[in-house]
Amino acid sequence: MMKKKSISSSKASLVLFLCQMISALDVPLDLSQPPTITQQSPKDYIVDPRENIVIQCEAKGKPPPSFSWTRNGTHFDIDKDAQVTMKPNSGTLVINIMNGGKAEAYEGVYQCTARNERGAAISNNIVIRPSRSPLWTKEKLEPNQVREGDSLVLHCRPPVGLPPPIIFWMDNAFQRLPQSERVSQGLNGDLYFSNVQPEDTREDYICYARFNHTQTIQQKQPISVKVFSMDSLNDTIAANLSDTDIYGAKPVTERQPILLTPTGSTSTKVELRGNVLLLECIAAGLPTPVIRWIKEGGELPANRTFFENFKKTLKIIDVSEADSGNYKCIARNILGSAHHVISVTVKAAPYWITAPRNLVLSPGEDGTLICRANGNPKPNISWLANGVPIAIAPEDPSRKVDGDTIIFSHVQERSSAVYQCNASNEYGYLLANAFVNILAEPPRILTPANKLYQVIADSPALLDCAYFGSPKPEIEWFKGVKGSILRGNEYIFHDNGTLEIPVAQKDSAGTYTCVARNELGKIQNEVQLEVKDPTMIIKQPEYKVIQRYGQVSFECIIKHDSTLLPTVTWLKDNDELPDDERFLIGKDNLTIMNVTDKDDGTYTCIVNTTLDSVSASAVLTVVAAPPTPAIIYARPNPPFDLELTGQLERSVELSWIPGDENNSPITNFVIEYEDGLHEPGVWHYQTEVPGTQTTIQLKLSPYVNYSFRVIAVNEIGRSQPSEPSEQYLTKSANPDENPSNVQGIGSEPDNLVITWESLKGFQSNGPGLQYKVSWRQKDVDDEWTSVIVANVSKYIVSGTPTFVPYEIKVQALNDLGYAPEPSEVIGHSGEDLPMVAPGNVQVHVINSTLAKVHWDPVPLKTVRGHLQGYKVYYWKVQSLSRRSKRHVEKKILTFRGNKTFGMLPGLEPYSSYKLNVRVVNGKGEGPASPDKVFKTPEGVPSSPSFLKITNPTLNSLTLEWGLPTHPNGVLTSYILKFQPINNTHELGPLVEIRIPANESSLILKNLNYSTRYKFYFNAQTSVGSGSQITEEAVTIMDEAMASRQVDIATQGWFIGLMCAVALLILILLIVCFIRRNKGGKYPVKEKEDAHADPEIQPMKEDDGTFGEYSDAEDHKPLKKGSRTPSDRTVKKEDSDDSLVDYGEGVNGQFNEDGSFIGQYSGKKEKEPAEGNESSEAPSPVNAMNSFV
Repeated sequence: MMKKKSISSSKASLVLFLCQMISALDVPLDLSQPPTITQQSPKDYIVDPRENIVIQCEAKGKPPPSFSWTRNGTHFDIDKDAQVTMKPNSGTLVINIMNGGKAEAYEGVYQCTARNERGAAISNNIVIRPSRSPLWTKEKLEPNQVREGDSLVLHCRPPVGLPPPIIFWMDNAFQRLPQSERVSQGLNGDLYFSNVQPEDTREDYICYARFNHTQTIQQKQPISVKVFSMDSLNDTIAANLSDTDIYGAKPVTERQPILLTPTGSTSTKVELRGNVLLLECIAAGLPTPVIRWIKEGGELPANRTFFENFKKTLKIIDVSEADSGNYKCIARNILGSAHHVISVTVKAAPYWITAPRNLVLSPGEDGTLICRANGNPKPNISWLANGVPIAIAPEDPSRKVDGDTIIFSHVQERSSAVYQCNASNEYGYLLANAFVNILAEPPRILTPANKLYQVIADSPALLDCAYFGSPKPEIEWFKGVKGSILRGNEYIFHDNGTLEIPVAQKDSAGTYTCVARNELGKIQNEVQLEVKDPTMIIKQPEYKVIQRYGQVSFECIIKHDSTLLPTVTWLKDNDELPDDERFLIGKDNLTIMNVTDKDDGTYTCIVNTTLDSVSASAVLTVVAAPPTPAIIYARPNPPFDLELTGQLERSVELSWIPGDENNSPITNFVIEYEDGLHEPGVWHYQTEVPGTQTTIQLKLSPYVNYSFRVIAVNEIGRSQPSEPSEQYLTKSANPDENPSNVQGIGSEPDNLVITWESLKGFQSNGPGLQYKVSWRQKDVDDEWTSVIVANVSKYIVSGTPTFVPYEIKVQALNDLGYAPEPSEVIGHSGEDLPMVAPGNVQVHVINSTLAKVHWDPVPLKTVRGHLQGYKVYYWKVQSLSRRSKRHVEKKILTFRGNKTFGMLPGLEPYSSYKLNVRVVNGKGEGPASPDKVFKTPEGVPSSPSFLKITNPTLNSLTLEWGLPTHPNGVLTSYILKFQPINNTHELGPLVEIRIPANESSLILKNLNYSTRYKFYFNAQTSVGSGSQITEEAVTIMDEAMASRQVDIATQGWFIGLMCAVALLILILLIVCFIRRNKGGKYPVKEKEDAHADPEIQPMKEDDGTFGEYSDAEDHKPLKKGSRTPSDRTVKKEDSDDSLVDYGEGVNGQFNEDGSFIGQYSGKKEKEPAEGNESSEAPSPVNAMNSFV
């Protein structure tokens, strides 16, 4: 039997592929089968009352099913209603509303039944309701008159529609009203103002309700809001009071937060599993409060939590029962905080654990239908047969109902039926149809013959073999026409017939045959697999910096499989390139002409083929062109005349006058502050404002002695800081915040170390800063234990149990009181070493160098700490081929988390190994599991340790070799291959010899004399051949030829010839020496001797030569530059005659006296010198004279 593997949920791509295939239970439509519902309308079906109502019900079966309907639980006779028709060959109803029918008359619960001779399938209960978009009820709206700084709620109260409308606020010009942290719309549609400002005064606050189903929008009457500022109130009061009256409205006062919604301190919320949980908190206060959300006793779920409406709405998607709990919203401003706790309970409508699946059985077989669902509360499971409760359905002796399971034994053809499972609770229901079809059919393969599959090398290949048969066929796979059955770890065989090759290689390509057989027959099908080379970008675009109006080019050179057609696409900032003729796309590049600032961004080259896709990106930075030299740009001058006004407890207004911007506009001002009380001389960043602003309202902290300074910034840089402002000392107050980064981590098994980040000096809000540290063991009904400490950021709790969770909180306090209640964090007391070793350690040897180890996880309570993973220690005991032990070098592999298996790479073939497994926590390692022994199979050997070739003769060579350093198994033989090499390095025919494994030398005979041979030598085990070693050697030449070569050197005529050549050379050297000494006194030299000082010699102005000197032999004037320099060096351009013109002249040299050293072979042919009428052949002596 082939090894099979179920579809794993961890392989998302594989699941996606397999879900699209035909499973073994899908009955071909040419075979008899009960009905199956293929399409139906949703359970809650809201229809447009102006259009025809279409209630879908489609089904398949053999013979084709007939359809009937019930309405509100009773038979619906469509023939008696002229407005209702059923589509041909379908169960879909069409209710004609557009020709006189009324949608309200057809409200109700509908259910469809599809029936044939083998059973009946039913649809869900489909609730039909027409949508409604009622008008707003008329109401008298009074103008809202509110004082500046107060809160305000504008109620929308939209009409109740079906489905509920979407609410939004606009003005008379149909422009959406701007919203912010201060002004925002609640989930109920009301408009909330945390505090009103004079700019909120307007008469056209209009609430709109959009009903999407009917595409209508309803409008509420405009609401008027009038905001009275303090100045206008004072003027009004003054005009209506006498001089003796005391009047004057209070100034705008800052107020701590209060919650506008929800009201009270607690509330509850029930949400269904899988839905979106929306929690809302909107607060009033001045300054505008900031909202923060926490979950008591836990963390907000990662990746599913979102904040909307300026963090006033907490949104958690896809909620589950684990999301139940208390959620706290905290509204905070500089004066204090308010909070509200929402207790969330997540219930669940029924959801499937195991939905019943169609069952195909042959006569006499057994089977089961399983229907398992979960929910909160637990759903009730009930069965129906052909749409009738199973308790009153016709009896079937082969059927037995056991709760959520129906058991079938020795079924017969009459047992065919459709069964319905209904799982319901108070929040909903699930209904599933599953048929039992009794058939006797030989196998058939549904995958098309010779289907071609194409994959990229080193990626998975999935070959389809969709099949059907009853009884269920067995599936086998073969490769090639006469290949053997596929087995082994390199293949995975899935239950639906699919063959998976996890890592397809080039040699995986070919023909694969799928065979399906059962007791009624056998059938096979072939498919083709092609493995392509991956697409690669071999030269990627690179980061570029370009000046404005310049030109830039990005390269994208690719390499791809020759049978695939790639397409290259360029993107800018993950979007299409601008439609601009400046962008030029070439075969392997992108060029941008006349670059502008808007071209700044990330450019991506994407290469797609039908099988794969690769991409590469680069950033383009556009910089300004160099400035015109006449304009000097510089940093701005520092601001001056800083002034503090409007001093309040928590705020002050700072104003200043900008300095000169120096030809570069000021982009922003940076405000810094100094705390003269806690950190004198240290300046901190406070905020920054745009360069057009010269005043700012600064938020202050209590108990700080403030000084401020301002720095101007332009494109060139930052100015020097301004002179400090006057000092302003704020009053003391309770701390506003608690220490951050509170942690509880034990350093020893019996302690808990609580640490935190201390508050900065200005965060203390007053003198006497201390910390109240509180802790209690989690999930134990204990009281909080607290201590108060100062000037530390750590506290150690001793005597704790080992590694138990603790609830921890750290609260700040000073001489004026406590900070707000801190949030709790979870910490753990110290860890200890794990107590037990992993059990059931198993080793599966995959090949000669790789093994897979499995183990059972240790119980978490025995870990006694944070589980970090498992360590596998393994070491080689001995080589099975050498039977000799060596120094044990243990190797360690660490597997993170709760992993229970791992791969051991790099093993040596044909060796015995031991291993053990240990669990690891933050403290260290636990005890080791018992040593597990395993052995690796044979592999191919390494190359022989050496190959020496000795004793060459005319026709033989002796070869000696050493054993492979790593035999990796039992050697079976050696393979020797050799071939001759001729003088042009061409290789002759290859000869192969197999040598027994116990041999270590060989004499090769019958070789050609004086011939070079190349040898290739390798060892073999039963697995195959190892790597080879090569050498070259030469047989000696024929003895007769060698003696003839020696005889030539000993002949008398040859010796005499060599002596004559030597004598001629000696005579030639003597003649050269005599001619040189004789020619030393020529006319020019005599004149040079007579006029030793060259500075008094007249020179021609045009070429600088000595005009009166001439050659004594031919009276030819000297050419320009022909005079030899005083140091007697000769340059190539100084004369037409050159030492290079003579055979060995390049290597010739001069002695200190100027004589030439070297051999001459005659002057090279060259053109005659100008004016030289002599036909005398040049000689080495003449050449010497021309240089002297």
